[in-house]
Amino acid sequence: MLYYLIIGIQIYCLYHAYTTRNKIYWYFIILLAPGLGSAVYLITQVFTQKDVAVVQKEITAVINPTKKVKDLEAKVAFADTFQNRVDLADAYAELSNFEDAILHYKNALSGSHSQDYYGTAQLLNAYYHTEAYEDVVTTAQIIKGKSDFETSKAQFLYGLSLSKLKRDEEAEIILKKVDKRYSNYEERLMLAQFYKNTQKIEEAKELLEELIAEGDYMTKPNKQLYKTTFVEIQKLYDTLST
Repeated sequence: MLYYLIIGIQIYCLYHAYTTRNKIYWYFIILLAPGLGSAVYLITQVFTQKDVAVVQKEITAVINPTKKVKDLEAKVAFADTFQNRVDLADAYAELSNFEDAILHYKNALSGSHSQDYYGTAQLLNAYYHTEAYEDVVTTAQIIKGKSDFETSKAQFLYGLSLSKLKRDEEAEIILKKVDKRYSNYEERLMLAQFYKNTQKIEEAKELLEELIAEGDYMTKPNKQLYKTTFVEIQKLYDTLST
């Protein structure tokens, strides 16, 4: 049991270092000295930022991800509130169980909460991952007029769904909104792929050239963080250039 606890803490530390874009040397400390390295990281980088109880909860979620769902199901059974339903739906989505997530988002988004932005955006995301593109487009109509929707992940998935439905002119208008220099690398790669699929080869190449040039000026941590994305960017550019 102690072995799995140490591994779980190590995974959590690596995840925390990744999401907070911490210094690269922390990865080596955590990996080369799993117990001591993780302890040092928690004390110096986590406990100073978060309450101990919160950290323990997150470590438990890494070791036993289904426990979070079970605990939230119990909360819903005790108090079937909007927030409890959304939290449960989020937990299912984190486990890639989007079918159950959809059921709980829809249940939560009723009555006075039918226009809630966060819940609706999360429902849209879940629909996209089940390839229910018509439902994505329909759901987007509820929140597309809200300022939070502009250049959001939900808006991008809406654009991708329009593309899947062969509504390419509408899709391009939406997808182009992510094209901002020195950011949105994964999304801009997908935009370049969209250009390729719609036979706009020159637009695709121009965008890929911009991305490759931006990659030359990235810091070492960011180069490591987006390494896979930039490998795919180069592959797509090479394909279009032959």
